[in-house]
Amino acid sequence: MTNINNKIVTRFAPSPTGYLHIGGIRTALYAWAYAKKNNGTFILRIEDTDKAREVSGSIEHIIASLKWIGIDWDEGPDIGGPHSPYKQSERLDSYLKYARILIDKGLAYADPYTEEEIESFRKKADDEKRPYLYRDNRPENPPVWDGTKPLRFKVSDIKSYEWEDVVRGHLKAGPEALDDIVLIKSDGYPTYNFAHIIDDLEMRVTHIMRADEFISSTPKFLALYEALEIKRPEFVTLPPIMGPDGKKKLGKRDGAKDFLEYKNEGYLPEAMMNFLAFIGWNPGGDVEIITPAEFINLFDITQIHISGGGFNVVKLDWIQKEHMKKLSNEKYLSLAIPFVSNISKLKNFSKTELNEFILRFRDKITKFSDLKFLILDSITTTQGDSFSNDILQVKSNLTTDTKIDISIGSGPSDYLFPSNDLILNNKEDEIAKLIIPKNLDKTIVIGYLNKIIDYININDWDKIVKKDDDSELWKYASIEGRSKVLWPLRIALSAKQSSLDPFEIMTIIGKEATLKRINNSIKFLREPVTEIETSTDTQSSVNKAELTIEGH
Repeated sequence: MTNINNKIVTRFAPSPTGYLHIGGIRTALYAWAYAKKNNGTFILRIEDTDKAREVSGSIEHIIASLKWIGIDWDEGPDIGGPHSPYKQSERLDSYLKYARILIDKGLAYADPYTEEEIESFRKKADDEKRPYLYRDNRPENPPVWDGTKPLRFKVSDIKSYEWEDVVRGHLKAGPEALDDIVLIKSDGYPTYNFAHIIDDLEMRVTHIMRADEFISSTPKFLALYEALEIKRPEFVTLPPIMGPDGKKKLGKRDGAKDFLEYKNEGYLPEAMMNFLAFIGWNPGGDVEIITPAEFINLFDITQIHISGGGFNVVKLDWIQKEHMKKLSNEKYLSLAIPFVSNISKLKNFSKTELNEFILRFRDKITKFSDLKFLILDSITTTQGDSFSNDILQVKSNLTTDTKIDISIGSGPSDYLFPSNDLILNNKEDEIAKLIIPKNLDKTIVIGYLNKIIDYININDWDKIVKKDDDSELWKYASIEGRSKVLWPLRIALSAKQSSLDPFEIMTIIGKEATLKRINNSIKFLREPVTEIETSTDTQSSVNKAELTIEGH
């Protein structure tokens, strides 16, 4: 099935196995821009055949991430199109059709071996100090494939391959790169190696933007293209995104986090697009700040770099500030207000006063989430200790369905700044005894905190901090006992006997700081501490807090 109109068709085909991060978004961005520039078609396709690793909600998250940065598509699972369906799990008949073609040509066969037998082949290869290749153990008389066993591709011509890559140029690999790969698993789902080739064929994809990790698998793909007698798309291998030091690929500690966290931190989508566009591509000249329309106009796949580009937060923040400067005051205020609406009620601002207060900090912030900390700092500085009572009064007004003891808020509020993890500065016995509620031991509390981390990582952050009834964390706390679970959480976040409700703290400091503080508390608890009897005063505060966090 060829593209008779020679129309450019690109695609982005993520797996719904978790959140999207920077690397995936950059791949989608380049594929989208190339199609847009050439009046082509950009397709969103979901590769959901690995059911064991699929994470519920991932597809919605993928769509939300792409839409936030400004990427749209011409065909996809949410809008349909001429090549629907766009989920691989709904295209099984297509894979069977081409599998039958290969079987009829004598180029596919049923794998008769058990996992134990395959492992023995692998061990034998290791013992003989040679690379393991399944084709070295290819069965002479395989059974007829009935769908209950894996179906493997039979490489009939063991040879070297050479090919052209738009970015990497001339590439080649020896015959050792070829093997009898699995096409369809015993569960009936195709492997990536097979499914993406069939999907690209049927959807008439002309250019594949892909990560460099797929170079080593290319000879296997080329053998399949030949076996099916189809023309392959153009390969456009993108450079890796490196960490800040430029020595290794970007990891979670460097910024490879949930892409939507950048939205929640208050980065502008056009700034993020600008930043990502330049990690691995440059139009030449001194241009550094571009709009989405300018990016599409300038983008040229022949200018994509071979070497990796570094993820530099300093550069991201500079680009963000440059785009912020372009905003009118009206636009700036409309984007800023959602980030400070709750905190602004501390001073009962009128609309005009709030606008003036926000504009006062316009030149001092990098992203919109910075505003709430500047405002908190301003109010704390000008009002001193009254700040704590003020914020509790606001909290009382905002959460009338929650029982709040006003005395819990009396005290310094420096824990409300994300970088200020007080646990690190309070490694004393009194903190250790404070974080562990009555009748619980350290092991149980560590277990609660670990479980909280798990729920934060896999659930919707907004639902968690709002104590939504659908929040798995809230359900867990309700089952185990809210006072048992939420008291240690509150101390982990504030390191104080008197502080705000833990969900209020989480809202202010954000997801990243929340996870960091909980992890630090777990490390702290695992260190040896002197067992000291909890004083009556402290225990009475624990009991009082148990009452205040039970309400919802």
